[in-house]
Amino acid sequence: MNEYIKKFRTYLLDEGKSENTVNTYMAKVQEYFKWFRETYDAECKKLYRENVLDYRTYLLNVKKYKGKNLNGKTVNGKLSALYSFNKFLISEKVQEEVVLSKSDFVRVQIDYANPCIITKTDVERFRQKILESGDKRLYALVTILDYAGLRISEALDIKLQDYSLEAKELIVRRGKGDKQRIVYLNSKIINAIKEYLKVRKAESDYLFVSRQSEKVDRTVINKHFKKYSKTITPHMLRHFYATHCLEMGYSVHEVAYQAGHRDIKTTLIYTNPSREEMKRKAELL
Repeated sequence: MNEYIKKFRTYLLDEGKSENTVNTYMAKVQEYFKWFRETYDAECKKLYRENVLDYRTYLLNVKKYKGKNLNGKTVNGKLSALYSFNKFLISEKVQEEVVLSKSDFVRVQIDYANPCIITKTDVERFRQKILESGDKRLYALVTILDYAGLRISEALDIKLQDYSLEAKELIVRRGKGDKQRIVYLNSKIINAIKEYLKVRKAESDYLFVSRQSEKVDRTVINKHFKKYSKTITPHMLRHFYATHCLEMGYSVHEVAYQAGHRDIKTTLIYTNPSREEMKRKAELL
């Protein structure tokens, strides 16, 4: 099967999957191959439904990927990769059987509470710590995540020609599903970028550069986040952005467009009360 991995990458890209999604799917299929080798002491030559269902059982009962929403989604992520790999093998005429269907995925209880668990005070305190540290690159990046709602991958992909500080606009050229959108910038973002540009020294086309490469790697950013906060992550700032926008009067459709949500249902989650608010009201009963 290893000879088909490179072709699988091309297949996914042709389907319009983002680079991050492609890398994730590739890694998850390789995880299945590893499990197969360890279980059957042989290389996987073809996908069989019986093997895939055994793998599903292994994930649920041995790896214990069940009992919480996140874990159910983890299993479904691995099955989704195999589902796509199955379609690819059929297209390559390696096999004819459809070994996995959507009905085989784990049922995940919908989380109705707003996923944002940080407040504006938390966010501003976080930004201030970074500002006082003197890291203008990280400060500019965090401000964009806070007040433009970009995914971390989208922010790190920003090139110098992608934004206009005068027009207060930024083009996200490769959002999820390779969709392009225009994001509007506020004064906080513009000021943070201007100050960062004063100290930025690089020939790279990317806005956020590093000494080692033409753009900074997300693993480096994750380490910096942990340095200044034990709870705040890049994705959590995206939750904050969506919630804060709705609180400030944005419509659901405006937030969906700005954040690049493909499904309006994703945005509607942020209209729900927080867990803390639900618990507070429960005590009033």
